[in-house]
Amino acid sequence: MGAQLRAVRRRIRTVQSTAKITRAQELIASSRIIRAQQRVREAAPYSRELTRAVEAVVSGSRQVDHPLITEPKEPSRAAVVIITSDRGFAGGYNANVLREAQSLAATLSGRGVEALPYVAGRKGIVWHRFRQREIAAEWSGFSEAPQFSDASEMAARLLEDFTADEGGLDEIYLVYTEFVSMLTQQPAVRRILPLEIEETTEQPPEGPLPLYEFEPSPEAVLDALLPWYIENRLYQALLESAAAEIASRRRAMKSATDNARDLIDALTLEANKARQAEITQEISEIVGGANALSEELAGSE
Repeated sequence: MGAQLRAVRRRIRTVQSTAKITRAQELIASSRIIRAQQRVREAAPYSRELTRAVEAVVSGSRQVDHPLITEPKEPSRAAVVIITSDRGFAGGYNANVLREAQSLAATLSGRGVEALPYVAGRKGIVWHRFRQREIAAEWSGFSEAPQFSDASEMAARLLEDFTADEGGLDEIYLVYTEFVSMLTQQPAVRRILPLEIEETTEQPPEGPLPLYEFEPSPEAVLDALLPWYIENRLYQALLESAAAEIASRRRAMKSATDNARDLIDALTLEANKARQAEITQEISEIVGGANALSEELAGSE
């Protein structure tokens, strides 16, 4: 009985140590999430205005033959940019993104398009390497605090492969996690090249698109906007993913801390029961010994 009690108490100490770690991770994530949300909000106006500028140029030059807006006739290769985290302890954050990427790859394969993974984040890189899957390009080290230079580096590689004369990319897809709220983060798939053009007669929610005069030509304007647009889309996705990662980690660590506390309560109850049983057994042994001694003394008389 004493060995059982010692084992339970040892387990309680282990769970308490784990709870301290998960609680610390929860507090760290809580302190970082505000800054991550702020960065997303600060980047939104530039992203919105750049998108409007691209929409205005595209709507005013529908007959222009440019890779930014021209649908490939028979696409054969597509880049799937997968944004994951560098660290774990984030619940199903990485699993959801990778599952969405595999679903996209299966859809592209059904169309006869080869999906090439471009992976950001150590978790995604390790996932592909463990399964011995080829990675076209990889980046890591900035999942929680991405900088615009990181998006620029990714965009440069993607544009280099997209504009290659032979064996280049026909499409570029982005798989990342949208930050909806502190409790909701959902994986999303977006095609960023070529642009998905929708014909509509309704006015945009932000108001009518501005009228531009192109100098020297719409093609030159689109050439200048192309790297900015890709960099901005990647940067916005990195910021959203960073906020979603931190929020997922905070929620996962809070759940782990709560579970640890529930387990400690259950183990404490088990330890109390074991201790009570041990005390009861000791009392029974003392009473039994006293009765045996009394009987022995009575017999000797």
